[in-house]
Amino acid sequence: MTERNPVGEHAPDRAVSSELRAQRRALAEANHILVDQAILDAFGHVSVRSAENPDTFLLSRNLAPGLVDDDDVQLFTLDGTTEDPRPPYLESHIHAQIYRARHDVQAVVHSHSPAVIPFGVAGTPLRPVLHMAGFLAPEVPVFEARDTLGPASDLLVRTPESGAALARALGGASVVLMRGHGATAVGTSLEEAVYRGVYTEVNARVQAEAMRLGGCVYLTDEEGAATVATNRPQIPRAWAFWRDRARPSSQGVHP
Repeated sequence: MTERNPVGEHAPDRAVSSELRAQRRALAEANHILVDQAILDAFGHVSVRSAENPDTFLLSRNLAPGLVDDDDVQLFTLDGTTEDPRPPYLESHIHAQIYRARHDVQAVVHSHSPAVIPFGVAGTPLRPVLHMAGFLAPEVPVFEARDTLGPASDLLVRTPESGAALARALGGASVVLMRGHGATAVGTSLEEAVYRGVYTEVNARVQAEAMRLGGCVYLTDEEGAATVATNRPQIPRAWAFWRDRARPSSQGVHP
């Protein structure tokens, strides 16, 4: 059984509002969903902007996503720092700098999902081929770590400077690929960011298979925008299904 560190013993002691408690619970559920959907494994992370203070965000301590529970969630500033003494993830600056640059973004998913990674290294753009992934239009940019970190880095986004460079590469898009590393998806809600993480991987698999068959017919930008407008109100339906599906595998999280 995994040893747990209760917040009251290892984190700053402060009152937590019911709203923040609900966000912590939802963030733990988001981690379990993304593991169940094979978007995260032992690595990767998901965050949500605080509902109480938009200049802060919630992100788990450094822990495998499938083991994350409410009490593992830390509070960060947009400097990418936390007062919680437990070790944070190495790449909190991915989240901090995207929240700093994009006021519309309410949640961020960073993953290493395997079908997506080839599109960041092969020179073939990832483009929407199915209506569930219209958010990939009009483009999916690629972040080249060498431009910021040089030719001998570990590719991780560990600093405010590299996080800001990633945010610039993302621009106004919904997803940015990270060459040789993974992808980062954003959303106007935690549920939407999770949905986009899942369907970015699905689209990558479908696009690769269609290319093997001889070619793709891609969604136009207008079709992409129309599918986003249609699908956004339906995302809670997917979230409820994924959450309930992921629950059996997460029962062992608690001591």
